[in-house]
Amino acid sequence: NVTSKSTSSAFQLLWKQAQTLPLFPALGEMESYMFECVNQAAVHEELEDETRRLCDVRPFLPVLKLVTRNCGRAERLLDSKIGVLIGKGLHELDAINDQEVKDFRSKMFRLSEERMQRVQKMSFSEWLQACFSPQLEPAGTTITDGVNEPILLNFTFDYQQFSAPSTQSELTSIPTLSFLQYIRTCMQAKESPHLTLVHNSTVKAMFDKEMSTIGAVVNHKMNKLILQSFLLVQVQVRAGLFHGTELLCKPAVSSESSGRSDHMWKENTLEFDISVSDLPRMTRLCFAIYAVMDKTIPWVNTMVFDYKGQLKTGDINLHCWSSFPDELEEMLNPIGTIQTNPYTENATALYIHFPEYSSHPVVFPPFDKVSWGPGRGGKKFHIELKEIMERDPLSQLCENEKDLIWTLRYDCRENFPQSLPKLLLSVKWSKHEDMAQLQALLQIWPKLSPRDALELLDFNYPDQYVREYAVRCLRDMSNEELSQYLLQLVQVLRYEPYYDCALTHFLLERAQGNRKIGHFLFWHLRSEIHMPAVSIQFALILESYCRSCIPHIEILKKQVEALSKLKSVNELIKLGTTKNARSKTKEAMLTKEAMMTCLRQSGYSETLSDLHSPLNPHILLSGINVERCRYMDSKMKPLWIVYNNKLMTGDNLGIIFKNGDDLRQDMLTLQILRLMDLLWKEANLDLRIVPYGCLATGDRAGLIEVVSSADTIANIQLTSSNVAAAAAFNKDALLNWLKERNSGDALDRAIEEFTLSCAGYCVATYVLGIGDRHSDNIMVRSTGQLFHIDFGHILGNFKSKFGIKRERVPFILTHDFIHVIQQGKTGYTEKFGSFRQYCEEAYLILRKNGNLFITLFALMLTAGLPELTSVKDIQYLKDSLALGKTDDEALKQFRQKFDEALRESWTTKVNWMAHNVAKDNRS
Repeated sequence: NVTSKSTSSAFQLLWKQAQTLPLFPALGEMESYMFECVNQAAVHEELEDETRRLCDVRPFLPVLKLVTRNCGRAERLLDSKIGVLIGKGLHELDAINDQEVKDFRSKMFRLSEERMQRVQKMSFSEWLQACFSPQLEPAGTTITDGVNEPILLNFTFDYQQFSAPSTQSELTSIPTLSFLQYIRTCMQAKESPHLTLVHNSTVKAMFDKEMSTIGAVVNHKMNKLILQSFLLVQVQVRAGLFHGTELLCKPAVSSESSGRSDHMWKENTLEFDISVSDLPRMTRLCFAIYAVMDKTIPWVNTMVFDYKGQLKTGDINLHCWSSFPDELEEMLNPIGTIQTNPYTENATALYIHFPEYSSHPVVFPPFDKVSWGPGRGGKKFHIELKEIMERDPLSQLCENEKDLIWTLRYDCRENFPQSLPKLLLSVKWSKHEDMAQLQALLQIWPKLSPRDALELLDFNYPDQYVREYAVRCLRDMSNEELSQYLLQLVQVLRYEPYYDCALTHFLLERAQGNRKIGHFLFWHLRSEIHMPAVSIQFALILESYCRSCIPHIEILKKQVEALSKLKSVNELIKLGTTKNARSKTKEAMLTKEAMMTCLRQSGYSETLSDLHSPLNPHILLSGINVERCRYMDSKMKPLWIVYNNKLMTGDNLGIIFKNGDDLRQDMLTLQILRLMDLLWKEANLDLRIVPYGCLATGDRAGLIEVVSSADTIANIQLTSSNVAAAAAFNKDALLNWLKERNSGDALDRAIEEFTLSCAGYCVATYVLGIGDRHSDNIMVRSTGQLFHIDFGHILGNFKSKFGIKRERVPFILTHDFIHVIQQGKTGYTEKFGSFRQYCEEAYLILRKNGNLFITLFALMLTAGLPELTSVKDIQYLKDSLALGKTDDEALKQFRQKFDEALRESWTTKVNWMAHNVAKDNRS
C-alpha cells in the first residue's frame, strides 16, 4: 500500500520508473526535485519532509506533482513546515501584492533571524532560562491534582521601567511647540512635504468615474442590492469619518443611482466638514451601501492614512462585507474590520478615488511634546469629578462632564490616573490642539496597573500613542497574569489597523520568551486563521513566531497532526451513525468497533501518542488507552479519548474532541471563572472552583479536559431511582452518593468542598447570567466539588420553550443541595448560614472588580460569539453586579435574589424532571 510509505519511498519508486523513459537524462540530479500536492485545505504544499507518510499528507486528490527546488533545501523545508503548521501556505503570503505585508514580513524575518542567531549562541542552561523562565513566582503556589492547571515553574522577565515626571516643575519644563505651531512652521517652509497639510479645508471622496478628477462605482455581482434582477433599484452610498466609535463630523450621503447591477455617480462629491489638519492619525473612512426595499447593507471600511502615515490618494477598490450589525449609530460600522472582503466573486465592489492634495505626499507629522498649564476648578468641581471618575466603563458621559474632565485633566492625572479612559473619551479628536495636548500629557501620566491598562486596548481608544502607552503598562505583567488575559489580547489585535504595532511586538516578544505563552498564542491565532477578516494578519504573526522559535515547530506540528487524525475519526463516526440510523443499538456497536479499529492503526496510534497536550503544554500525552475510548451520544458525536498517564500519579487523562461546535464562548466563560477563582483567593477565599481546560483549535473544533472521578447530577439521580420522572425529586440521592465514596472525616471534608464550590458557582452563574442549567450540565466530583459545564448560554440568554422561560430562578440552589450542605438535617442550620455568608462575601469581592469583568467582555465584542455582539449584552454584568449602587444596596439586591432562588427552587426540579424524562426517552 503506497499510502503507508514515506514520500521518500514514493519518490524513489517514481524515479525508478522515470529511468525507463527516453528523456530521463534531461532531468538531472534527483536531489533537485521534490513532490508538491494540493492538501485538504486546498493549499499547494511542498513535501520537503521526506519522512512523512502519504497517509499523513492526505492530498486533496491522489496526485503528486514533481517540482524543482528553487532555493536552499533548508529554507524550503522550513517554509513548507510553517505553511502546513499555520494552515496557510506561505506562497499565499508571497503572492499578496501589498507593500505593508511585504515590509512587515521583511522586518519580522530580520528580527527572527537575529533572535535565532542569539539562541544558537546560548548554552543549554541559558536556553532553558530564555524559554522556560528564569525567575520564580512568589512562594505559596502549589501543584494541583491536574484538574486545576498544574503550576510548575513560573518565570518572568524584567523590562525597563517607565518613569514619569511627578512635580509641577517637571511638567512645565517640557518644550512648548504645539501641533498647530508645527503645522504653521511646515506651511512657511516651501520645501516641506507637509506644506499642503491644511491646503484644502475639507476631506473629499468624489464619485465620478468618467471625469478625469475623481470617481467611484458601486457594482454588485450577485444582486445583493436588489430584490429581483429585472427591477431597477435606487442605491445610495453613505460615508462617515470615525475615530474609534466617535463620529468626527456629519456623515456624507451620495445622490441616488438607478440601475440593475452596476451603479455610477457622476459629478458627485462626498464632502466632510473637517480640516485635513484636524484628522486624527487613526481616522477610519466607513462606507455603507443602501438599496430601497432591501435590508441587506453592504459595508466596508478603510483607513484615511496608510501604514506609513501618508494620506491616501488615487483609486481604491474595496470589496464589501454583507453581514451588518443591528442598531448601529449612523448606520455605519466603524468597529468592523478595515480589511476588504477576500471573497471578491460574491462581494459588492465599491470603487473610490482619493483626490491629490498636492504634488507632494501629505504625511501625518510626529507630535512634539507640549505643556499647557493645568486647568483648575473649585472644590465643588472636584467633588463632581470624583463622582464621574468612579463610574463603571459602560456609563455614558454628557458633553458638560467631558468638558469638566478635560478642563481638570491635570487633576485627573494626580488624583485619578486609573481613569485615563474617561479622559480619552473627553478629548475632542477632531481638534489637533487637543490631540497635541493629550500626547504631551501621556508622556507624564503615571503608569497604570496592567489590569487597568487593558481597557485602553478597547476599540474606543484607537490612538497609536495611547495603545503604545497601554502596552508599556502591560510589560509589568508576569507570565501567569499575561496567560490569564491572552485570550482578550489576541482578540484586540483585530482593532489594530496596521500589522506593525506595539501590541503585536509585545505578544511576540513574550511568546518568544516563554514556551507556554507561545503555545497558547499559537493556538488562539491558528483557531481563527479561517476567518477572512483576520486571516492575513494572524498568518503574518504566526509566521513571525514560528521563524523566531524554530525548535517549537515540531512540537506544535505533532499536535496539529494529532487533531487532524481525531477529526478523521469523528467524521468516520458521523458517517457510520448516519448510515445505521435505523438500528440504534447495532449502530453504536458497529461504530464504536470501527472507531477502535481506526485508533489501533499504526498511522493513528503513532500520531496520537507522545505529544504535548494542546490543553496544557506541561502535560505529555503518552499513549491512548483504546479500550476506554468512546464517542458521546450528542449531535456532533464528540470523541472521548483516554490517555495513559505516565508522568503524574492518579487516574488516566481524558480529553474530549469536538468537531462541529464553537467552543470559544465556553473558553471565555471558563477564563472568567478562572479569574473569579483568582480574585477570591487573593481575598483569602477559596471556593474550590474547577476551571477545567477548554481550547478552540480550529473552525468549530476544539478540546475539553475531562475532570476525573466526576458524574452529572442527572446520572447520580437516575441511578437512585427506577423512574426518571421521580429521580429529580429524590433529595437523598446526592448525599447518599457522597457517603458511598467518603466516610468519617473524609465525608466532612467532601461536604465542606461541596458547600464552598456550590457557593462559588451560585455566585458565578448569577453574575454571568449562565443559562441552560439542567441536571446534565452540573457535575460533582467524588471529593465533593460541584462544578458546571457547557456554557452555550450566557449573559442572561436563558432558554425558553413555546415562549415560556424554562429557567425562572437567578441561580441554581435546590433543596437537595441544601440537604447535602446541612448533612441531611432539616431546618436552616449554622452550616447553611455559613454557606450564605460565603455567597455574600464572594459577590462583594466580584463587585469590587466589576470594571475588569466589563472590560474583558468588551474586548471580545468583535470575536463573533453568538451571545456577545454589542455593548447591550454586557449591560447584564452591570445589572447583576449592581454597579453604581452602594455595597449595602447591592447586598440587599443579592439577598433578594438568593431568597427567590430558594423560594422558586421547585421550578428547577420540574425543569430537571422534564430533562430526565426526555433523556430517558432518547435512550
